[in-house]
Amino acid sequence: MAKDNIPPLHTLDRPEKLQDILKQDRGDDCLPCRIIGGGAFLGLAAYSYYSGHSQLTKAQAEILASKSFFGMRSRRWAITGLSCGMAYLGLYRLFK
Repeated sequence: MAKDNIPPLHTLDRPEKLQDILKQDRGDDCLPCRIIGGGAFLGLAAYSYYSGHSQLTKAQAEILASKSFFGMRSRRWAITGLSCGMAYLGLYRLFK
């Protein structure tokens, strides 16, 4: 049994400050890691935007013929929204 790991009772009475815990949990993030991570999200955003819209253009006749509740406009907005979300995550990763 490791009795050295048991904290004293007086330290358990008061909770730790949230900011201190978050500071310890955060860790260091190097600049190359942030550039690679942010670039990956930005690249994924660009890829999903361009490939998604090109696939929609190719399948436009099939989508319109199917009389689906989700037409071309909603599908375009979904792809654009997804791409904007990933671009936001990439910028957040770069600068935060």
